[in-house]
Amino acid sequence: MPRLLITGFGPFPRVPRNPSERVARAAAANPRWRRLGWRVDLRILDTRYNALGTQLLPALRESDPDAVLLLGVAPKRAAITPERQARNRVSRLFPDASGRVGDASLRLDREDPRLLRRTQAPIAAMVRAMHRRGLRAAISADAGRYLCNAAYYTALSARGAASAAHVVFIHIPFPRDITQRRRTCDKSRRCKRRPSERELEDAINDCIYLLMRTAYSRKI
Repeated sequence: MPRLLITGFGPFPRVPRNPSERVARAAAANPRWRRLGWRVDLRILDTRYNALGTQLLPALRESDPDAVLLLGVAPKRAAITPERQARNRVSRLFPDASGRVGDASLRLDREDPRLLRRTQAPIAAMVRAMHRRGLRAAISADAGRYLCNAAYYTALSARGAASAAHVVFIHIPFPRDITQRRRTCDKSRRCKRRPSERELEDAINDCIYLLMRTAYSRKI
């Protein structure tokens, strides 16, 4: 049975309602995956650095997935952005939900000489699928220096180079319906360029199918 692990994040400073959690839950609950015979596991990670060791790594071991999709929110972006790579770097400028900042060495893993870990997932095909839906999407080469990058690096490292085609992190923007409720729209039509929450869910479902088609050799 093909196995998929989906993760999202809980709240963090200045983002009390994280849309990545809502989209991750909706994606995991899609009945299409059950009809295809897939097992989908869901983990909503605390936005704390120690959650990488206490929640993400145990989920990877327990689920032993064929593919891993990690979701996070990028509040300043208006496009959906699959991330090409994760860096072995961390910032001390942005505390997590517990108030902790990154390691003083500025590295996620001081024992790993590699500075980058790259995915081989079909991110170009994912972007094309989102464009066909009329959504703004682009490949990103910068997952940031916060928990999103840290989780991506941890997952790529844990799964190893042989599984790099089966792990991807996707940053989503704030959906325009949530942005409008928060009254942060401006006159430049920025909100109108953002996808709705339903559009995000549909786009992520397309990405899941492409990811699993790559990860699982049998025709699905």
